[in-house]
Amino acid sequence: MFLPEDTFKTVIASTPLISIDLVVKNNAGHYLLGYRNNKPAQGYWFVPGGRILKGEHKNDAFSRLVKAELGIDMVINEAIFDDVYEHFYDDYVFGDEVSTHYIVLAYQVVIDIKLTALPDEQHSQYKWFTKEQLLLADNVHKHSKWYVDKSSK
Repeated sequence: MFLPEDTFKTVIASTPLISIDLVVKNNAGHYLLGYRNNKPAQGYWFVPGGRILKGEHKNDAFSRLVKAELGIDMVINEAIFDDVYEHFYDDYVFGDEVSTHYIVLAYQVVIDIKLTALPDEQHSQYKWFTKEQLLLADNVHKHSKWYVDKSSK
């Protein structure tokens, strides 16, 4: 269930959000990142993903997010659970007045997908990164780097 904006603002200000991040690799071993349109992490390259909705089973959330973020159908059993992460941001989707706290369930998926087929609601562009490119780029968000290099977490 999507909440009305005022209610959602209160939730973000009061409690952590639970989300799923998709650590997408292709068969060449490159990582898929999108350039974020929205806060938090706006203006950074970031992995696809999104929050789990109230009343939504995580398996259903996974399938919904893969469809929304990657434009494909996939079930959670086709992914590999990576780990649980915590992300803290100084802003939130509506501005800078409130910080955001996520508890993130990260899942690894391996797919070959054309960048031109990806949705543009959350990301203005997409790019495949080698591990080295991802870790060295200043405009790749640190939380996305954590998935590739756990020692930086």
